[in-house]
Amino acid sequence: MTTILITGAGSGFGREVALRLAADGLDVIAGVEITAQIHGLSQDAQSRGVILRIEKLDITDERDRLRAAQWGVDVLLNNAGISEGGSVVDIPEQNLRRQYEVNVIGPVLLTQAIARKMVLKKKGKIIFMSSVAGLTTDPFAGAYSSSKHAIEAIAEALRQELQEFGIEVATVNPGPFLTGFNDRMFETWKTWQDDPSERLFDYSQLAFPHEQYDPEPVYQTTFRVITGEIDSYRNVEPKEIVDGQRRQIEAVWERKTTDGLGHRHELVDKAYNIEPGTPV
Repeated sequence: MTTILITGAGSGFGREVALRLAADGLDVIAGVEITAQIHGLSQDAQSRGVILRIEKLDITDERDRLRAAQWGVDVLLNNAGISEGGSVVDIPEQNLRRQYEVNVIGPVLLTQAIARKMVLKKKGKIIFMSSVAGLTTDPFAGAYSSSKHAIEAIAEALRQELQEFGIEVATVNPGPFLTGFNDRMFETWKTWQDDPSERLFDYSQLAFPHEQYDPEPVYQTTFRVITGEIDSYRNVEPKEIVDGQRRQIEAVWERKTTDGLGHRHELVDKAYNIEPGTPV
């Protein structure tokens, strides 16, 4: 039976997708960052009447990664991630480093260990839970977005490098979905160890500057990418934002360095005026 490993399954997209795959009778290993998350997820699995193997897997912990490499993984969903909100000028060094350790370094090192096992079998699938933030970026999301841009580059390089070994690579790119993840990004400043008087922005006045969608399309698409029902390399959800993403990418080619100087960017302004958790 195909063994599927999902990292970051203690919450959000990873949790729901793991439970749905298990409900479909698939062999799923749900990796959670801390041991305390095991109980809650096991209770959810029990209430749904599904069999779900849950393992402590902190992707920044070398010992955890080495254990995971021995689990005979056929499909790896690199879903674990954090989001650090704030202006690029304001984010403290330790927070910036943590952003990359969790979103880039950890997933790459785990992928290295598991991909070597897949190469021996000449088959496997590696999926990265990226984001539309890996294709474009917004104000106050520079750190998070840059980590997802890095994942996009890594996924594309892996696709080219591993195709001769029969290993598939894909990305899932969620837009703004109402899971709490985006809103928490705009609360990380509360734990910063810095001098608030030196910040460019008052983060107590800011919120995630987008209306957010119901996450159901991400659950369904991720499920189908894992099972092979969808074989697209890039999978953006919701589909209605795809054209807007393409226009935003193309617009960079025509932008002038003087565009908008002296005026607040429209998304910065929206961050001041939108309520957290505003649905589409």
